[in-house]
Amino acid sequence: TGPMSLECLGNLLRITLTAEYFEDKYLSFSVVDQSGIAWELDETMASQCGYTVTYSNRSTIEFRASALSCHSRLEKDVFTVTIEIKASRTPDMKNAATHLKSASCHYGPWSPRELVCESNYMEVSVRREVPQTVKEFIQDEPEDWTLVFPEAKTGEASIWQVVFHQPEEKKALLVSNVWSAGYGLNTTDTRVLLRIPYTAAQIQLVKDQGVTFYAVRSSVFYKQRWMILMVDTAVACPVDGVDYANETIIWTVPKYIQPLSAGATSFKDVLVEAGVDLHKLSAKEMASRKYELLNDLNAITMKIPIGAEGGYYKTSVSNGQHGTKYTINLFLEHQWEDNKWGLTKHTIIKEIETPFEQAELAITNNSNLSARIMNVTVGTFLPDVELVNLTIEGATVAVPEAVQHGYLTYRVRYANGSKAYIIQVPFDAPSVKKEYLRADMRAYTLNVTLAFITHPTSETFAIPVTTVSAVKDAVLPKARGFCDGRNFHLIIIHGNVDQNWLPFISDWHLTPEAVQKYNYSLKDNGTHLAISVPFLSSHVRYEDFHVSGIKASLHLTLKDGITLANRRDFSVSCRFSPSELIQCLPNGTVVVTAVKLVGVADLDTSLLVLRDRQCKPSLVTEKTATFKFSVNTCGTSRKVNSSTMTYENDVLYFRPGNNTPVYQLKFACSYAIKQTVDVRYESKNNPPPSIKPGFGTLALSLKLFKEKSYSDPYQESEYPVVKYLREALYFEVELLQPKDARLEINLDDCWATNSQSLDSLPQWPILINGCENNEDSYRTVFHEVNYSLRVKLPQHLKRFEVRMFTFVQGTTLSQE
Repeated sequence: TGPMSLECLGNLLRITLTAEYFEDKYLSFSVVDQSGIAWELDETMASQCGYTVTYSNRSTIEFRASALSCHSRLEKDVFTVTIEIKASRTPDMKNAATHLKSASCHYGPWSPRELVCESNYMEVSVRREVPQTVKEFIQDEPEDWTLVFPEAKTGEASIWQVVFHQPEEKKALLVSNVWSAGYGLNTTDTRVLLRIPYTAAQIQLVKDQGVTFYAVRSSVFYKQRWMILMVDTAVACPVDGVDYANETIIWTVPKYIQPLSAGATSFKDVLVEAGVDLHKLSAKEMASRKYELLNDLNAITMKIPIGAEGGYYKTSVSNGQHGTKYTINLFLEHQWEDNKWGLTKHTIIKEIETPFEQAELAITNNSNLSARIMNVTVGTFLPDVELVNLTIEGATVAVPEAVQHGYLTYRVRYANGSKAYIIQVPFDAPSVKKEYLRADMRAYTLNVTLAFITHPTSETFAIPVTTVSAVKDAVLPKARGFCDGRNFHLIIIHGNVDQNWLPFISDWHLTPEAVQKYNYSLKDNGTHLAISVPFLSSHVRYEDFHVSGIKASLHLTLKDGITLANRRDFSVSCRFSPSELIQCLPNGTVVVTAVKLVGVADLDTSLLVLRDRQCKPSLVTEKTATFKFSVNTCGTSRKVNSSTMTYENDVLYFRPGNNTPVYQLKFACSYAIKQTVDVRYESKNNPPPSIKPGFGTLALSLKLFKEKSYSDPYQESEYPVVKYLREALYFEVELLQPKDARLEINLDDCWATNSQSLDSLPQWPILINGCENNEDSYRTVFHEVNYSLRVKLPQHLKRFEVRMFTFVQGTTLSQE
């Protein structure tokens, strides 16, 4: 068989390239003349010289040559064509393999007039008969024909000029101009040929019985010895005439159209034959394929069922959508006699392609749950489709590279030539989306886009593939909770579905910033989430008071990180000692904190009072109110017995206009009356008091607050803070470590600079030896620090207020 096979098909030679030799290679075609010179073909030269190259979706490549092509050698009734094919794996044609093929075909007898309608040109060859003397012609030099094309030789017969008959005028072209315009000319001892590409300027569109034809009416003048002879070289080829009805192709070709029958008055059909791929079919073969060939008085009609044997389906793309078209290469030969030409042979090669039809594509999920592999089959496709790349999470990767992302691709071929593609990817691949559904179910979603290309047209289309597999492998988070004397503790053990779930307490997102603000604790080591919340907190629910303690609960919800839908609820409930709410100080000061109960939803903690309603809380939060007062004030009552003195009071809440409290918290402080202590006294002259220097490590912090209440410090993300001149700045200095109640912090010198370096100049003193700067127009103001929920050791803090200022240089503001 070899890389090429040839067929002689009447006045055409066909050479078919074998797919396994030339698949996936770049090709160039050349024709070799009788001198051994190879002329590389392009589209223009092919249509001018009688050559056709077609690329079929069936992986075949055809080269066709006319018997009267430019480089063919015609001896008697045998024509010979030699072609050279170069094949390379690279577009620059380096290291190309060369294949040379010479073929000879017998053709005859020739009809007086032969018309051929090829896919890229139409040609007419006419037998030279009766000489006609012509007086007016444009004379050419004999050498012009030789100079136009090396294969043309000046001899006893050569063409001198061509006259094109157009509706508005007749246009005469010399041989050199005819070739320059892209036409092909040839003469033999017995015939004159004119070849016209479908792109030629002199082509006219002619309608006959509703069918459009490309038509050219022309006369060729040639010399023979001492005479100028003329032949009519009119030619016409159908452009359309194809309809579709009831899944059938209907091709109609009118007979005896005017450009081909001018001057004739009587016609007689001699032969009507048809076929596929230039092979004529017998009536029996047509019947077996359900073809119909109808020949009536004025037209020849072929009817071909769509999908019938002889044609093939090919993939097509329309507006990015994948579909198919049915293609068939029909062949019609019509021979007739008339009283002008005698016998005319009209050969028409017609490739018919049905309209685009969108294809329904099956995407089948065959996932293996036990092996935890997603397995998706996409197809089927026709053989002309190839998968070229995948788009995974927005990144496009070629098929060979997809394995690096966990994607394996397989091509499956079926007996009828169609194919499908299988995509395999593990459930645990990063690109596979995992989503909790319900109970113990998780959904694994594969979302990938497959890009395909068609051969040989190089059209592209994409198929988005989305498949979901539900798997019973969800592990929900679990929790355990407990309390110590002052805090709630909740420890959550992560499952495999809560990686993106968010912790909320009372619809309040527990972010690291919020945890720091409220002095909570939040730690996550990947397997456990530990949360600690103080008993006295804005997000704790207080349920009731009892002698045994205060019942309180902490409720935590895990929410979906995208939809914020509730996924899991946990809670811990404990009883705390009442002593957590009251402090009875030795100097007779009482500090008591009242909490808002769940059952009194409308209670405003800022309106809580003591028995003396003038005594209001010194610190208020959404759920707590703290009072600090002396036992001799605020309506406090006193009871005395033999050993103790007890002071009692109530925290009360009154609704407006009502003197009956809806909230009452009773509390008491008891002090011992009699206590005997043996004290040894010895008179001694004590030395004057002195302070001994000590050494150790102190941890200090300096914070800037937004308001005089010192409740809301500026966070790191809010710096730099913008302030206007003379606007108040509230500073707080705190001793963080050690937490020793015997220590008290005192400020000595404080100063401001215009850079982060404490030693840079200029400087301005804010405190000098613990006092305000007397030279300052707006002196520093000290603020008292009292006990509160946040401040357990007031002596460890110092607060002062400074008015905003800027540095000046002479009379100019500093820009730093």
